[in-house]
Amino acid sequence: MSENGNFIEQIVESDLAESKIGAVKTRFPPEPNGYLHVGHAKSMFVNFGTAQKFGGTCNLFFDDTNPSKEKTEFVEAIKQDIRWLGYAWEKEVYASDFFEVIYDYAERLILAGKAFVCDLSAEEIKNTRGTLTEPGQESPYRTRPVEENIKLFREMRAGKYADGEKCLRAKIDMSSPNMNMRDPVIYRILRAEHHRTGDKWCIYPMYDYAHPICDYLQGVTHSLCTLEFEDHRPLYDWVGLTLGFAPKPRQIEFARLNLTNLVMSKRYLKKLVEEGTVHGWDDPRMPTLAGLRNRGIPAAAVRDFCARIGVVKANSECEISYFEAVVREYLNAHAPRAMAVLEPLKLTITNYEGSEETDFEINQLEENAGTRKIAFSDTLYIEKSDFSLDPPPKYHRLKIGGYARLKNAYIVRCDEAVTDGNGEVTEIKCTYFPESKSGADTSGIKAKGVLHWVDAKTCVDAVVKQYDHLLRDADYAGQDFSERINTESEHVFFAKAEPYLVSAEEGTAFQLMRTGYYKTCRENDKLCLSEIVSLKDNFNK
Repeated sequence: MSENGNFIEQIVESDLAESKIGAVKTRFPPEPNGYLHVGHAKSMFVNFGTAQKFGGTCNLFFDDTNPSKEKTEFVEAIKQDIRWLGYAWEKEVYASDFFEVIYDYAERLILAGKAFVCDLSAEEIKNTRGTLTEPGQESPYRTRPVEENIKLFREMRAGKYADGEKCLRAKIDMSSPNMNMRDPVIYRILRAEHHRTGDKWCIYPMYDYAHPICDYLQGVTHSLCTLEFEDHRPLYDWVGLTLGFAPKPRQIEFARLNLTNLVMSKRYLKKLVEEGTVHGWDDPRMPTLAGLRNRGIPAAAVRDFCARIGVVKANSECEISYFEAVVREYLNAHAPRAMAVLEPLKLTITNYEGSEETDFEINQLEENAGTRKIAFSDTLYIEKSDFSLDPPPKYHRLKIGGYARLKNAYIVRCDEAVTDGNGEVTEIKCTYFPESKSGADTSGIKAKGVLHWVDAKTCVDAVVKQYDHLLRDADYAGQDFSERINTESEHVFFAKAEPYLVSAEEGTAFQLMRTGYYKTCRENDKLCLSEIVSLKDNFNK
């Protein structure tokens, strides 16, 4: 066996070597009850990636056994997310495709004396299940004759009984140390409109029962699940062995992806949307894949992140700063550079006349990226924070009498500051040095600071949006999500940007010099620059 690869790949490699399977077949099994989040990206990476590595195939399998929460909207969103991440499924399959077969298998269990119709309520079943140290109590209906169970089960399907009035339970072992094996419910009565089958069914199989059957019917060889399903594996195996599946799919569990400062629960994400805390499922602050896509995070960076964190058995929590570092690293290598000023301060060059175009490096890290032209004149905008009337020690930006280089242009010296009635600086006046042009500097002037800027005569107005995490620091981990929500996580600036950004294709990611990584978009027909990730790397390498 190869020493390379994660533990799942080693198991698959062994199964192939021992001829336990032919071709590898996996499935990615989302429930269409919400939008996928970044945690699902890891499951995609494992399921699609494992199949791809061994020349196999992966189905997209929708677990649509709970119609009260599932929608076609979510189905379409999930398919869009998978395509965005760059994965392709062999077949699109639904649990509802197999409802008739799943029902027939239930009758087979009843006829074999392995399932019975129970009249206990959900609360009564819960109260008689026992504890981790005490066995459960058998249902008084456990010994019903097979003929009566078949009759009642068929009447359940026909709609004779009310929701919750009866259920079908597997007959396993009420003293099992595994709570999932204590006569679990495998069918319940539920009158709800199904997004595909309408009102054809009023009984629906439970996930733990339908899961192994659907895997078998698809020809799945390895059912790859997150770690919370480890305790469910004995039931998965019981269903397969009892129904005589050959070959029986093999369930393998791996640790799910947990990130600090992110809401990773569909229930809470839905609450954020419904309560208006965010603008929708694709809000750039949301950890949904739609949100990441809308934020401008490249799909390749998400795949790279999943590959780096690896596939392991033990649960852990990954710092959000590491995810951001991976995204930043990708964008640093691929994003073109541009300039925008978030808090504009007018800079007038008193000894400059006319205008010109200067060369600007598109991306110094990309070979053959080249340069483009940017306008330069006697009136510019710089960041308000790049000038100080009362600078601290070792201040390398502009101050009265101080020098700084304008990025890809000239060195300037600040001579005067103009203030308003409140003492606020509204303009600074500078002298430029013609011989100091970038790439051909013969001035001999040492200017430690390099400032970004935009030309005031050609720049455009832009809305700039910056984001904080939706959840406050992980120090609050003991609190409920709702107590940790950062209600001031979106910040809006009215900025000045170079006109090049207006002509860029919508959704293009740029590094705004000294500011961060942003994507271009349009908002009310105006340029909007939406933050992808900051320049600052907080990850402790």
